[in-house]
Amino acid sequence: MKYIDEYRDQEKIEKLSRKIAQIVTRPWKIMEVCGGQTHTIVRYNLNKLLPKRIELLHGPGCPVCVTPLAIIDQAIELATKKEVILCSYGDMLRVPGSKKNLLAIKAEGGDVRVIYSPIDSLKIALANPQKQIVFLAIGFETTAPANAQAIIQAKRIGLKNFSVICAQVLVAPAIELILNSPDCPVNGFLAAGHVCTITGFADYLPLAEKYHIPFVVTGFEPLDIMQGIFICLEMLEKKQFSVKNQYQRSASFSGNLPAKEVLSEVFQKQNLEWRGIGEIKESGLCLKEKYAFFDASRRFTIKQKEISANHECISNLILQGKKKPKDCPKFAKNCNPEQPLGATMVSSEGACAAYYHYQKD
Repeated sequence: MKYIDEYRDQEKIEKLSRKIAQIVTRPWKIMEVCGGQTHTIVRYNLNKLLPKRIELLHGPGCPVCVTPLAIIDQAIELATKKEVILCSYGDMLRVPGSKKNLLAIKAEGGDVRVIYSPIDSLKIALANPQKQIVFLAIGFETTAPANAQAIIQAKRIGLKNFSVICAQVLVAPAIELILNSPDCPVNGFLAAGHVCTITGFADYLPLAEKYHIPFVVTGFEPLDIMQGIFICLEMLEKKQFSVKNQYQRSASFSGNLPAKEVLSEVFQKQNLEWRGIGEIKESGLCLKEKYAFFDASRRFTIKQKEISANHECISNLILQGKKKPKDCPKFAKNCNPEQPLGATMVSSEGACAAYYHYQKD
């Protein structure tokens, strides 16, 4: 891998900007799927380096943002139990549930702990045999192999006080849902490079062919993204509908075979509700029966509650590329990172948080 500064070279980025302006003959809308790419675009003002006829749309590529409200409420309920230690990544603590968030539960005395690796939750389980440790396992295909490996390890060592709330989501089904929308605004996609590092990009080939739309597997640095946009626009202008790989230094067609084997060992696909979007067929992962012992939803009795979303928040439209954060009348006013109305203002990958920190004015 080259030094990171080479991927932030201003001269090269501006040169690509000029090349893009030379090849574009009509308006195009390109969606980046990953929230990390969204933050790079907004932080480095890449959207302002493009011709006005090119618009970048922000997709549902933030797993914190799309984790179902019911799962957040489930985690909150478990965190109130005296026998439970709830383990989660930091961003999840401030995601609003239907009434509270995990940070509020922690302030009220609930044992909620921030971890940086799923293995941390196993260490906590080993150190606290009298407690039930519940790990809120979220993420796209990038985090799923490590989470799966933790479950395999828990079974191998016979860990009885460890379980997971599974909120793993898959990217390709969400893209297809967007493409099936009757008012779909997207002409081309920048596919998330880190996801393709795990899965490869074979799943995008049938989508490109079926919907006549180009995909570019793209990295996360400014130069990566400008190259991805240039490649996508080249295909659009030439009416080429295929998949190209800008992120060749990390992603390949087949992906990471050992990681995919671990996923296949532990998980199976399920229909899943995406926050702000709705149910998407086979867009989530759940534990296979041989690992069902570690399913927190089976281990604990959890009350089913009626859930009402915050109708002031338009994150559902933002996640589908139909609105931008600044289109929301609450943005940076009633809604900010300290008091968020929706998950897109909470997550470090959320579009609203990106605009708040880098392009609020």
